[in-house]
Amino acid sequence: MEADERRILAPFAQKSGDSRGRKYSEERHAYRTEFQRDRARIIHSRAFRRLEYKTQVFLNGTGDHLRTRLTHSIEVASISRTIARALSLNEDLAETIALAHDLGHSPFGHSGEEMLAECMRGHGGFDHNRQSLRVVELLEAAYPNFPGLNLTFEVREGLQKHETVYDPPVAGEEKYHCPSLEAQIANLADEITYYSHDLDDAVDFEILSFTQLEESPVWQASQESVLAHYPDVREPELHKIIIRDIIDVQVRDVITTSAEALANAAVQNTDEVRRQSAPLISYSEGLGQANRALRRFLYKNVYYHPRVAEVNRQACEMLRSVFEAYLLAPDLLGDAATKRIESEGLHRTICDYIAGMTDRYLLEEHARLRGR
Repeated sequence: MEADERRILAPFAQKSGDSRGRKYSEERHAYRTEFQRDRARIIHSRAFRRLEYKTQVFLNGTGDHLRTRLTHSIEVASISRTIARALSLNEDLAETIALAHDLGHSPFGHSGEEMLAECMRGHGGFDHNRQSLRVVELLEAAYPNFPGLNLTFEVREGLQKHETVYDPPVAGEEKYHCPSLEAQIANLADEITYYSHDLDDAVDFEILSFTQLEESPVWQASQESVLAHYPDVREPELHKIIIRDIIDVQVRDVITTSAEALANAAVQNTDEVRRQSAPLISYSEGLGQANRALRRFLYKNVYYHPRVAEVNRQACEMLRSVFEAYLLAPDLLGDAATKRIESEGLHRTICDYIAGMTDRYLLEEHARLRGR
């Protein structure tokens, strides 16, 4: 398989056989490449399974067809593979980063993340990207010889999302500004997925009308394209087809724009990719502007909609209450968490514990603590 990668993939793709390795030395696997092995470790982790019961936007359990963190991660992985394949990059690495990118997300979506960050003010803060790294490097306890999952450097690099400077795997090596192309793909695939599927869920949840949606150039362009091909289609099929068209437009744009950027940069290997001053995987300027407008539209009309915000506000107050209860009585934490207090500090230990909770478990824990 490693030989096939060298033969098939582009010279600037991250090859499994060229991985910078793992923090703790392990024997190679007989039948899987290093990135395939990492993918399996993530899928089999407890943190990955818990994503099924963590909110994406709409509180988990409020609708059978609304996205959760788990379905979102699977959709990001699917789009990542498509883009990586089209650009002759390493699909396994892009998919693995995509599957792991939200492992550190708190319960109750971004509202929960904001509340946890508030609880951690003055104690190192909270960011779900950094927390995903903590999950795979420390908090998962699946192996006897090392903490975490001991993933390859390239996967861990890809989880350092939004970092402006990346640290090399070996002390003393030059720091750099861009991760692998596969990590860049997973980053944009995440955006494509939540732009389109948050719109889809908002229509299903009946908080967006077609009149509102036509304010977005991204939606309007795809709606015109769909109706030109299918003039007789109506709801509930219409908006599903529009969403598919939006995803297709976004993916095509990223592939063509990135292919041109790669050709112009003339990078020949992964080291040259990392030395670039800006990512080579990107949208075109026009679509980038339209997406920024779409992001503002989603914040205005979806994320802060009263039916979303009020439910999330109530849930986040419960999160704060649970955090404060643990501060007053650390013995309420589980045995594994309590053992980390000495090395990690009380606030960080509580943060790790709550960030790992599902929505459902946090609600149950709040009820239990209130009844003490």
